[in-house]
Amino acid sequence: MALTFVLNGETRTVPTVAEGSTLLQVLREDLGEYRVISPKDGCAPQGQCGCCLVLIDGKPQVSCAMPATKAEGKHVVTLEGVPPEERKLFGEAFARVGGLQCGFCIPGFVMRAKSLLDANPEPTDDEIRKKLDVHLCRCTGYQRIVEAIQTVALVKRGGTLPPADTTGRVGTSLDRYQGEAMTLGMRPYVDDMYPQGLLHGAVRLSDHARAKVVKIDTSKAEAMPGVHKVATFRDVPGERTYGLIEKDWPGFVAEGEVTHCVGSVLAAVAADDVRTARAAAAAIEIEYEVLTPVVDPEAAIADGAPEVHPGRSNRLSTARIARGDADAALASATHVVEGVFQTQRIEHAFLEPESSLAVPEADGVVHLYSQGQGIFDDQRQCAAFLGLPLEKMKVTLVPNGGAFGGKEDMSVQAHASLLCLLTGRPVKVKLTREESIRVHPKRHPIKMYYRVGCDAEGRLVAVNARMVGDTGAYASVGAKVLERAGGHACGPYRVNNVKLEATAAYTNNPPCGAMRGFGANQAAFAMESMMDMLAEKVGMDRWVIRYLNAVQVGDTFSTGQVLEKSVGIRQTLEAIKPHYDAAVAAGKVVGIGCGIKNTGIGNGAKEWGKSRLVVEAGDRVALYNGYTEMGQGLLTILIQCAVEETGLSPAVFQAKVDTRFDLQCGQTTGSRATLFGGNAVVLAAKKLKAALDGVQGDLSKLEGQVFEGEFLIDDTVPLGAPVANPKTHTSFGYATQLVILDGQGMVEKVVAAHDVGRALNPTLCRGQIEGSVHMGLGYALTEDLICDTDGVPVNDTMRGLGILRARHTPPVEVILVEEAEPEGPYGAKGVGEIGLVPTAGAVAGALYAFDGKRRFSLPMIDSPMGQAVLGNRRKQDLEKAGRS
Repeated sequence: MALTFVLNGETRTVPTVAEGSTLLQVLREDLGEYRVISPKDGCAPQGQCGCCLVLIDGKPQVSCAMPATKAEGKHVVTLEGVPPEERKLFGEAFARVGGLQCGFCIPGFVMRAKSLLDANPEPTDDEIRKKLDVHLCRCTGYQRIVEAIQTVALVKRGGTLPPADTTGRVGTSLDRYQGEAMTLGMRPYVDDMYPQGLLHGAVRLSDHARAKVVKIDTSKAEAMPGVHKVATFRDVPGERTYGLIEKDWPGFVAEGEVTHCVGSVLAAVAADDVRTARAAAAAIEIEYEVLTPVVDPEAAIADGAPEVHPGRSNRLSTARIARGDADAALASATHVVEGVFQTQRIEHAFLEPESSLAVPEADGVVHLYSQGQGIFDDQRQCAAFLGLPLEKMKVTLVPNGGAFGGKEDMSVQAHASLLCLLTGRPVKVKLTREESIRVHPKRHPIKMYYRVGCDAEGRLVAVNARMVGDTGAYASVGAKVLERAGGHACGPYRVNNVKLEATAAYTNNPPCGAMRGFGANQAAFAMESMMDMLAEKVGMDRWVIRYLNAVQVGDTFSTGQVLEKSVGIRQTLEAIKPHYDAAVAAGKVVGIGCGIKNTGIGNGAKEWGKSRLVVEAGDRVALYNGYTEMGQGLLTILIQCAVEETGLSPAVFQAKVDTRFDLQCGQTTGSRATLFGGNAVVLAAKKLKAALDGVQGDLSKLEGQVFEGEFLIDDTVPLGAPVANPKTHTSFGYATQLVILDGQGMVEKVVAAHDVGRALNPTLCRGQIEGSVHMGLGYALTEDLICDTDGVPVNDTMRGLGILRARHTPPVEVILVEEAEPEGPYGAKGVGEIGLVPTAGAVAGALYAFDGKRRFSLPMIDSPMGQAVLGNRRKQDLEKAGRS
């Protein structure tokens, strides 16, 4: 049927709208040259994230859940149709106050804000938060979004915007690079790219977590009109398996092989449009011999367990630490506490689902546009998959709509590249939200057995811990996550006797890998609970026992590394103390938690920062680096480093990440991009500055010149290395958080004091911590990706994940502590992950103080906030999973 409606003031007619189409599909896919890209697809057709919000006859509506037929004769307004002056105001306000990070969700927030402010020019913060309830933001924690909306409201009432920083120098709050365009939905993500001749791709996932694939019949799919290619294992010209560390992840599972999880890919389709591609993928017939899946990690490593990967042990890795004599120290300790802790599987829920675009170029080159966290790893793995030399595989980063570790492993990069190679056409492959939840690695569920002892004065004497983590179907970086959890087992505390074993186990559950915190937050939940239990036994204040045991320069970290510099845990405790005392004096129920998180992968890895500054014109310098922008503000920070050294305007620098230069740095992980990338840019910028001085500051005279900066740290050693003073990590961040409850046991406020080394951009730095705390509260109280006994997630909706919405998110006060890191640029170190490391432990302590119940499992759904957010939803999910 035809559809006619008014879009942004212009009448548009779509001659034929496919049955079942949503308004979002029409807006993004069916309008040709008139398509709009500001409404984003975050969860279609669930209507639960708000990214696709538009105005229908003046009323806000999520377009992914609205049948296209209902738009007949309606007036539809997207951000493209908002008056230019108002667009500019929203763009500047959000960028100025730090109201965005990855930016993917923000156009929906802006349209909601417009609707709200048109009706209510002077809303309260609570009114704004309630109106935002349909929206999700995984990055910001909502606080700065509310501030941005209030800023717009103020200007509309005659006020002024906060002044902009135009110097771009280190230590100032330069507006986020491309922040205005991101706010308005105009800086493209992969799914916003529509090259000429584009085909759309879809994948066919396994129906069973563990089953032998007997036959793959693609005949019905191939016969469908509009289908150009159906690819299976037979079509892979190169290496069919890939992986960041272990090559155990097949791009396609072959006939005769066994699937590993319900995210295993069996086939991929390229077709004229998304609907046809998905229909064809669904039409592929698979004959299985269904096998019993292995879903319990401890059972998986027991003798006789079926192998997830035939011929490979289910015990992926075991990390060990042995310092002193923990058993003897515990036997003689005055006080000993113990507990068995269980953390849960967590879905990253980045708002932008996985999407990759591959475009054919001259001389057999495949150009991949990737949202991944390491484009050089994408290049290496895709080239091997296609059987191409590296120079024939070109990759460009498209800054993504959130990642948090979940886009380190490849998802559909290889499939888009293969379909492009086979068809000779551009191909874009995008996962649905439901597929995304099945495919990409999650946060590890870890079971932790802890025994901790102290002397009569409360000084820690020993930690004995054993951990078993469910790494799921593929290795990903699971061995490193468990290594990191074990290495952080003692938290930021001085312990001379340590016995630790941390095992990563393969199962047929969805894969688990990197997620913000990378094992440190799991360990922190257990260790902070132990600290509270010891404080109670000793009769000590919870702040005092932490301060007494906090590491200082010269003390030894869990791994055996002697800390020689930039140790700010006591300073964060001191910063929290007045807030802690005031809350206690006011009769508030409080919890406190401390955390430590490495900056840099360490553990023997060679780690690079690499940069090139290319003078392209008298007013333009391209800034290349090897790390990914994913909302953390990396490109802004790197520009500030270049400005600091050269004295040039920040407007001169244009950030780029692609494979033009060999800037292989590995994954954007380990809270390391600022330290390594920043140092590399500083080195390149110093060379540019020297050249500028030689031409009296005339940049045009340097056009075409390339200035190189490369920074290497290769002095760390593997965990357990037999050396006297093992340096396992380059640097560490430290934090103390205070959680304050109200009279009903709800989280009223969080105060977060963080040692950041130096805040290169205070607004972006605070935003990272606020967003991390929001994620940490969800981790503590409400979030859980439950799988059934067949290894299948029982809830694949955005609302079902338990992510906190704006009205449930408390204010977060951030205190920046600057204990300079001499190996970091201008003293900086990583802040991207540590923001959620102490949170769960602090929440658990607060809840114990509230109701006297010690909690050993996450999420703490029996808490007042857990009940308010989830109600009976988790109980229903557990029943559905057969785990009630």
